[in-house]
This record gives sequence, C-alpha cells and structure tokens, in this order.
Amino acid sequence: MSSAAKFSLLMHILCLTLCSSSLYCHAFTSQEYSDALEKSIIFFEGQRSGKLPSNQRLKWRANSGLSDGSSYHVDLVGGYYDAGDNVKFGLPMAFTTTLLAWSVIEFGDSMHGEIENARAAIRWSTDYLLKAATATPETLYVQVGDPNMDHHCWERPEDMDTPRNVYKVSTQNPGSDVAAETAAALAAASIVFKNSDPSYSTKLLQTSMKVFDFADRHRGSYSDALSSAVCPFYCSYSGYNDELLWGASWIHTASQNSSYLAYIRSNGHTMGADDDDYSFSWDDKRPGTKVLLSKGFLEKSTEEFQVYKAHSDNYICSLIPGTTSFQAQYTPGGLLYKGSESNLQYVTTSAFLLLTYAKYLNSNGVVVTCGTSTVTAEKLILQAKKQVDYILGDNPAKMSYMVGFGERYPQHVHHRGSSLPSIHAHPDRIACNDGFQYFRSSSPNPNVLVGAIVGGPDSRDNFSDDRNNYQQSEPATYINAPFVGAAAFFSANTNH
Repeated sequence: MSSAAKFSLLMHILCLTLCSSSLYCHAFTSQEYSDALEKSIIFFEGQRSGKLPSNQRLKWRANSGLSDGSSYHVDLVGGYYDAGDNVKFGLPMAFTTTLLAWSVIEFGDSMHGEIENARAAIRWSTDYLLKAATATPETLYVQVGDPNMDHHCWERPEDMDTPRNVYKVSTQNPGSDVAAETAAALAAASIVFKNSDPSYSTKLLQTSMKVFDFADRHRGSYSDALSSAVCPFYCSYSGYNDELLWGASWIHTASQNSSYLAYIRSNGHTMGADDDDYSFSWDDKRPGTKVLLSKGFLEKSTEEFQVYKAHSDNYICSLIPGTTSFQAQYTPGGLLYKGSESNLQYVTTSAFLLLTYAKYLNSNGVVVTCGTSTVTAEKLILQAKKQVDYILGDNPAKMSYMVGFGERYPQHVHHRGSSLPSIHAHPDRIACNDGFQYFRSSSPNPNVLVGAIVGGPDSRDNFSDDRNNYQQSEPATYINAPFVGAAAFFSANTNH
C-alpha cells in the first residue's frame, strides 16, 4: 500500500473514531471542507481597503480609503481592515499575512482551485506592507486611522470621514515588535511567490531583511512609542523579543542565509526559546516559532534546534487530554477555551500548529514525547479535527461559527460594512452617528460577510448572536488566516 493510500485509510479511521467519541457528530465531507476553505479566503475580500479589483467576489463592498497617507505624502492605500472597524492596524495585519503565507507553504498543495485566491489574499497585504516599509528610510508605517475616533462611529468603510491619521515607528520611536512581524510576513510571503513570481519574491525577501535589521538595531515596543493609538486595541503585551526571534526564523527559512541561523543561535535563549508558552496569537509568537524551528531539528538534526522540538512537544502536550502535561481548558462541547474575547483566534492557531507539527512528525517518523507517554501525529490530527469541526457546526448548539457556511450561522455580526446597507442598496452617505440605528437593529445583517469566523462561544458553549457582544460576534483576519491552512488540509485528507 502506498503512503498516500495509508494516509487516506488513516484519515478514514480517524473520522470513525471521532464520530464514535462525539455526542454532536457530523462527519464533514472533503467537499464541505473545500467549501469552508473557499469561504475562509473570500472573507478577506470583505476586509479589503483601497481600490477593489474587477474580480472582487463580495460585490456589496466598494472602494474605500483611496487617499490613505496622502496628507502625509505617502501612499498607504490598500491592506486590510483588521476586524469589524475601519482601522488598518499593522501588527495584526502582518501576523495575518504570516499565517496566510504559512498556510500556503504547508498546505498549498491541498488548495487546488483556491491556491490563486489564497495568493491574492496574501498579495493584497504584502503590496501594502511593502509600501509601508519602503516609503521613508528608517521608518515603518504601522497604522492608518484614529481608532478612538473610528470606534465612536458606526459607518461603512466607503463613507469613512473619521481622521485617517498615519502612525509610524522610526529610529527615535522604535517598534521592534511590529517591524519584526512585518519582516516575518514579507519573508514567509517570499516563499509563497518563489515559483509563481520570482522577482516579487526577491523584492519581498530583500525588504524583509531591511525591516528586520531596522527592528533589531532600534529596539523598543511600539506600544511605548504609540501608546493610546495602539492600546488597548493591539498593545504588545508580550514585548518584542518573541517577534525578533520569529522574524529571524522566517528569514532563515526563506533565505537559508547562515547569518540568520547565527542570530537564532546567539539570541534564542534570551528571546523566548527557553520559555514554555501556551498561547499563539497576534501578540505572542513563541509557540509558532518553536514549531517552525523544530522542523530544522527533525529534518537536519540541527542540534541547537533540539530545544525547539522539546518546547514544541510541551506546547502540543498541553493541548492533549490524558497526557501528564495537559493543562488546556475545553468547553463541555470540546472547544479549546483560552479567553472570553475572540476565543476562536486561539482555536484556529492551535489547530494549525497541531496539523503543521503533525506534518513535520509524519515526514520524519517521529512522535511527541509527553513525560512518560508518547503521542502520535495521528492524535494531533484528530485533536485539530475536533476544533475545526466544532467551528463548522459539530457542536452542542449545532451552529456554524463561519458566516455563510452550513444551515445555521451568526446573523448579527459585529461588522460595520456587513451590518449597514451597501452603497449599491443605499447610495446616500450614512453619517457617523446615523449608522447606530443599524447597529441596534434586531434585523440580520443585510450583507453576508461570507467566510468570516466570529469570536465564538463562551466557556459553556453559549453564544450570543448579538452585534453588541463584540467579544463573541466580531470576526477578525487573524482568526481566519490559520483556518485557511487547516481547512485545506482536511479538504484533501478526508474520505467522502
């Protein structure tokens, strides 16, 4: 039996095992996972800022932010709105881009007809990040829009009239966290475009190196430099060391340049290599860095990367019930639960890391060591599948938390463009405060934000489909990005 046939049989057994152990079983088909994959990428089109292309699929959106940066004499048109508001926040946008790129790097072979759309989603961001990184020497533009003013309005991005202030980090006001994450995004994307657009790939990698050098030479947190413009929205709570190690790891992965390997060797222990951290998010990159670098140890027996394999094991073991290192919290319905605000962001990142690590282990015939017990790659895939399936509707509420997927999904999403009539349906401008009548309305959102994964249910599997409850009903780009990779994996590795 070929390895592919063995893997197919394994997935079939996993599906049967999962169904026999679940009270809410719905065995999703590969076609359903493919549908979820397609929709998870379409979502990014709903978050686009700038001039929309002719092949835009979410037709209720239109051009917005066409003069972003102009009053500062820089071109900052494009990029993504992070969630349900109209601000372009650089740190979550860059992290989203890194995770979208990583999804394609690991699982692009399973994306089939969606690979071009996935690349387009990445490029929409990298085109913007390139401009933000190269507009002015020794400067990185990291945000467009005054978040405090923006959050006082409920208006469509097409109608925005709140200040489009531009925020930057520089040698005098450093932001190593946002700069190193931007470097990671550009480096990871350079791998994605290496074959399809070599010159673009080279530009991405060269810019990545310059931005990383800037981040490393001028150290400081962007939260200190920009204070109320980024806090409490996207404060860098974990500091910037995790981003510096993450950025160096991605540039090393993309370039195989020995100087970045030397950087990781010299700085790893002071930048989080020795920490066990159990939460992978836009703020904290440590678990992701360890999984990424563990590949070097597994494939090349690079001895200094052994520590990353050991800490990756610790992270993975923390998620697997029954191991001596288990410490995660799960809801009664089986959903990983980390926090009351946008909890599904932690679910999608952990599912992605479980699948990526399983891939690395499978490729090298290795298992996870959890104290005295061992956990196989198959067990990691099973755990990831439970999380993905829960999001798609295999849960106590029998509700899909991806908008537009399945028969029942959130109707009152905390998202300005989705909740207000489109400019096609209502061409007249809707002013700042006039939008709140739609925010408070009990009617479903008039525009379906296809593919958006919302914040999700609470620790008891309860979900409030309420625009006012942004903790549960707001989508975000960084929730979707790792899910793209997970959906791709299951679309290709699940029996009908």
